[in-house]
Amino acid sequence: MLSDSIMCLLICRGLVSSASRPREDSWLKSLFVRKVDPRKDAHSNLLAKRETSSLYKLQIHNVKPECLEAYNKLCQEVLPKIHEEKHYPCALVGTWNTWYGEQDQAVHLWRYEGGYPALNEVMSKLRQNKEFTEFRKERGNMLLSRKNQLLLEFSFWNEPVPREGPNIYELRSYQLRPGTMIEWGNYWARAIRFRQDNNEAVGGFFSQIGQLYMVHHLWAYKDLQTREDIRNAAWHKPGWDELVYYTVPLIQEMESRIMIPLKISPLQ
Repeated sequence: MLSDSIMCLLICRGLVSSASRPREDSWLKSLFVRKVDPRKDAHSNLLAKRETSSLYKLQIHNVKPECLEAYNKLCQEVLPKIHEEKHYPCALVGTWNTWYGEQDQAVHLWRYEGGYPALNEVMSKLRQNKEFTEFRKERGNMLLSRKNQLLLEFSFWNEPVPREGPNIYELRSYQLRPGTMIEWGNYWARAIRFRQDNNEAVGGFFSQIGQLYMVHHLWAYKDLQTREDIRNAAWHKPGWDELVYYTVPLIQEMESRIMIPLKISPLQ
């Protein structure tokens, strides 16, 4: 087929009709569209853990640089009360500041045990909680922006449970091409076995609400050098290179955050 530059030149010279250009673009684009087999089951039903009905919420807050210390102090005063309150069917999985990546950033991961009904129950009760209402107002004055996602956990990943520290955490976030979540899950169901030797795999999640076709892998390491050593060691295991080769084309964008847990974080 004709390149864009040649096609433009021919159009200018009247040798090719401009009406044929959309057909040319359509043909070219069709080469890069992945064909996805139709399925009768939702991807979430095929990929998520069936033995639990937990829903996760990932919160990312970009804090005014001059307010980060006060923000952390405020969170450490209020968040444990929600985590420890027996009438709230939720638990704080982890809370961190980003160390390498976007600066002056806080990341919180919550688990709602019971899915969407549990989330609705917690949100309803918190709206009646005067201390939490004041907390939200005070916190809001410290933020530049905030976003959240509702996530499910992959069936083949470890359950994120509290661990002792000190550790650093890496949150690797992948924006996948639409329609490729099942492929990703199939490959990583095998790939995860290559990354279990040092107990570094904390949890794996995929988005349900918010930015869609997002995957988050959470890892724990003693330090950056340990992270480097563990990641390099994976390449010496037969089969790891092949799995990376097949998963990379599924990715549109990816991001890595190195995070430090706050004192109140169950993941230390």
